[in-house]
Amino acid sequence: MLAVDGLTVAYGPVTALDGVNLSVDEGAITAVLGANGAGKSSLLRTINGLVRPKAGRVSLAGDDITRVAVEDVVRRGLAHVPEGRGVIVELTVEENLRLGGLVRRGGDLKSAADKVYELFPPLAARRARAAQTLSGGERQMLAVGRALMSRPRVLLLDEPSLGLAPKITAEIMAVVRGLRESENLTVLLVEQNARSALSIADRAVVLNVGRVVVDAPAGEIAADASLRHAYLGF
Repeated sequence: MLAVDGLTVAYGPVTALDGVNLSVDEGAITAVLGANGAGKSSLLRTINGLVRPKAGRVSLAGDDITRVAVEDVVRRGLAHVPEGRGVIVELTVEENLRLGGLVRRGGDLKSAADKVYELFPPLAARRARAAQTLSGGERQMLAVGRALMSRPRVLLLDEPSLGLAPKITAEIMAVVRGLRESENLTVLLVEQNARSALSIADRAVVLNVGRVVVDAPAGEIAADASLRHAYLGF
């Protein structure tokens, strides 16, 4: 479904990604793990078209999207939830969702919003409130919900657990896993919280200083204590 071949990204003299290869199977959850500065967020931003690579290729369902504009990448079925719960705080919950549905691939906005409210009940009770009144966890739910409004085939999630209580993190991870099972949604999940990511992922890739050092089934990585200690800190 999603493939990255030889991706190299540099910010001036600093190389953020160095020849990264990665494949994400349709209907699978693939976690990208690693320490701060490993290149995880740069990988998602490059896949989404926000950053232009120095070298390499990104393909979606066999089509080269390496230099496709961000809005066209979304229309092709790829949605990105950036780090930091990027919602428009002046808009209401419902207005944020409608904004996410502007490039929806088929279906009506109301049914799409109803589905989001079903997935995240706290948003349903606050649909008329400005996003700035939401808690951190509710804002993360809204960010994920807004991305789902475009009816993506592939969802890129960047640090969805950042700054959240364990209970809220578990709820969001459960929704992601449920979407994979019910909608056959393909997910590329970047996470600092390796335990949470490995608990729902099918496969995991570990980045270290911009390079892939491990690419294996999530269960194998979770069971390998020496690898976890070396790269994941637990």
